[in-house]
Amino acid sequence: MKVAVVGTGYVGLVTGTCFAETGLDIVCLDIDKKKIQNLKEGIIPIYEPGLDRLIERNTADNRLKFTTNYKEAIEGSDAVFIAVGTPPGEDGGADLKYVLQVASEIGRLIKDYVVVVTKSTVPIGTAEKVRKAVQDELDKRKSDLEFDLASNPEFLKEGDAIDDFLKPDRIVIGIDSERAEKIMRRLYHPFLLNGHPLIFMDIPSAEMTKYAANAMLATKISFINDIANLCELTGADVNLVRKGIGSDSRIGNKFIYAGVGYGGSCFPKDVKALIHTGHDYGYPMRILEAVEDVNQDQKAVLVNKVKTHFKKELKGKTFTVWGLSFKPNTDDTREAPAAIIISELLKAGCQVKAYDPVAMEEFKNNFDDKVSYTKDRYEALIDTHGLILVTEWSEFRILNYPVMKKLMKEKVIFDGRNIYDPAELEEHGFKYYGIGKN
Repeated sequence: MKVAVVGTGYVGLVTGTCFAETGLDIVCLDIDKKKIQNLKEGIIPIYEPGLDRLIERNTADNRLKFTTNYKEAIEGSDAVFIAVGTPPGEDGGADLKYVLQVASEIGRLIKDYVVVVTKSTVPIGTAEKVRKAVQDELDKRKSDLEFDLASNPEFLKEGDAIDDFLKPDRIVIGIDSERAEKIMRRLYHPFLLNGHPLIFMDIPSAEMTKYAANAMLATKISFINDIANLCELTGADVNLVRKGIGSDSRIGNKFIYAGVGYGGSCFPKDVKALIHTGHDYGYPMRILEAVEDVNQDQKAVLVNKVKTHFKKELKGKTFTVWGLSFKPNTDDTREAPAAIIISELLKAGCQVKAYDPVAMEEFKNNFDDKVSYTKDRYEALIDTHGLILVTEWSEFRILNYPVMKKLMKEKVIFDGRNIYDPAELEEHGFKYYGIGKN
């Protein structure tokens, strides 16, 4: 089978590469000529553990190809996956212009039956807009070619995307014809051999499932952060509370770690889009509106702790920020809490030195020369008045206390992910501030 994947961003590149790994012939298309040339040369535009090796192996075996030519990608394909961006518009709704542009190209070029699959995260009702865009082009050609639509939302975690695709919790597919189901079932047959559930449903339900899943996870994060803030006021310890509620199988222990809020390309965008969809139908999404408000406030929690510790006298002080990506094992800095924290420190007249294992180049696009970037984590501590831990990369977990004491002007740590032991830090002479602990 031949499959075309349009869009070589995070979702498209992982999707195409992992499908190639199962033995399918995959053509990944992007209109960005430089990106495609880089991919052909083995230069990967994103950081995702293990992805580079899979791309190298499958391109070498000629199962994975990259092109900027729509005709090369679409002709002869059994399915075309649309995996382009759906950035939020000014009103918070998803911008579908790139999705519909691809749909028009499909309608202009197909010569045989094909399943058009929306892999991008799109609002409920998008499939019908895609269907119309394809059909409009067929009508212009006076063609009676048949095609089907499918919705196949992705559930990939950045940093674990390869395992998430190859060993999925579930595969959700929205279809409205037996013919489309047969094609999609064949595409995902290799995953069924290991018992991964394949769930077929109608297209609107599949579109809603993606948003509902991300909205639920975002809700858990904002909930525990709200509880953490109350813990500080009451003298409770959110880490102990988390263990207490996480042991309940109805709640579970995932996504209930207190911190500085969620970021990335999915949760913020999808929560906004679902709120917008609610407004379109005259139904306010009251819980999600609160989830979003809590998350925005949470990104300022560490800065407030810094201001309190230094009695609001921050001008001229230097602070170190460890971690710039929104989560470990990715270079994605979109909606990253570090951006808000650093912006507030700069506004207060502080100097900021930052270190991240992989995300510094990406982060520089936002802050230019306003932030000093260092080659390693300890270099960033030289003459600093405080360390602010934002992203819990593994290399930050064990501290070299003698080195830190020599480098830091003031021995205070603001732990935005609760990865350090307060008693151990205090034993070594450090003042500690965490989240949700008095």
